[in-house]
Amino acid sequence: MKSFRYIMFSVLLLLTTTMLSGCEKLLIFDPQGPVAKSQADLIIFSIVFMAIVVLVVFVLFGYIIWKYRATDKNKDYEPPHEHGSKLLEALWIGIPIVIVVALTIPTVITTYKLEEIPEDYKDVEPITIHVTSADWKWIFSYPEQNIETVNYFNIPAGTPVQFKMTSTGTMQSFWVPALGGQKYTMANMETELFLLADKPGSYLGRNTSFNGEGYAHMEFEVFAQTQEDFDEWVSEVRATASDLTEEEYNKIIEPGLVGRMTFNGTHLDWIDHSKSEYHNHGGDDHEDHEMDHDEDHEDHGSH
Repeated sequence: MKSFRYIMFSVLLLLTTTMLSGCEKLLIFDPQGPVAKSQADLIIFSIVFMAIVVLVVFVLFGYIIWKYRATDKNKDYEPPHEHGSKLLEALWIGIPIVIVVALTIPTVITTYKLEEIPEDYKDVEPITIHVTSADWKWIFSYPEQNIETVNYFNIPAGTPVQFKMTSTGTMQSFWVPALGGQKYTMANMETELFLLADKPGSYLGRNTSFNGEGYAHMEFEVFAQTQEDFDEWVSEVRATASDLTEEEYNKIIEPGLVGRMTFNGTHLDWIDHSKSEYHNHGGDDHEDHEMDHDEDHEDHGSH
C-alpha cells in the first residue's frame, strides 16, 4: 500500500512540474513563420501518433495482465500447446512497419519542402545573408547591401531569407527556434537554409553544438522589420557605420566574446571560409605570406 501511495505521489509531482513548466510557451510550438509552422505541425503529428501507439500498448498490456492473472480457479488448467499463429506473426511484423512508414512519409515530404522557399512566398524575391560562425560569435554578411553585422541581424518580415552558412573553424549549429530548425555550419563547406518571419518582431537565436567555454554565450538576435524600416536601417548603417578592414575582421574571428557590431563592407571581399579562398583585399600581406612560403619551400628543397 505504501509503495502504491509513493508511486501516485511521484506521478502527481511529475504532472504538476510538467504543467507548471508549461506556463511559458515552448518556442518550437509558437512558430512565427511558415518554416517553423511546418516543423511544429510535424512534431505535433509525431507526438500524437506515438501517444496513440503507447496508449494502445498500455491498454493491451493491462488487459493481458488482468485476463491472465493468477487466481485460485482452474488450478489444474493447462493451456493448449500452439505451434504458432501466422496471423499473430503477420500482425507483430506488419504493425511496426506501418507505424514506421506512417511517420516516415510526412517527415520526408516536409524535410524536402523546407529546402526550398515556402510555397506561398515563391513570387517574393528573397534576400541573401551569409552566416559565418566563429568561436564564440556570429557574423552576418549582406552582399547585396554591402554591410556586415556581428551577433545580430535584421530582416524584412514577409520576405524569404536565404542563409548561406559556413564556419571559420569548429562546427557550430545555427538555430532560431521561432523561425525554423537548426542547421550546421562547417569550415570549407557551405550549407543553406531558408527562413521567413511572418510579422515584425524580435527572435532569439543560438548555437546548439558545443564548441568550448564560450558556447553558452554564443547567442544572437533577429530583428524582423517592415520593408520600409529595413531599408531605413540599411541606409543608416551605410551612412554611420565604420568600414570593415581585414585587420579588424581577423581580430573579430579570434576565439573570444564580443558585443554587437555593425560595419560597412563585408569580409566576403577577401575571404570565403566555405572555400578558404583569399581574394587579396586591402594589401599585399597575404601575397607576401605566399611568397615567404614559396621561398621556404625552395630552401627546404635545396637541402
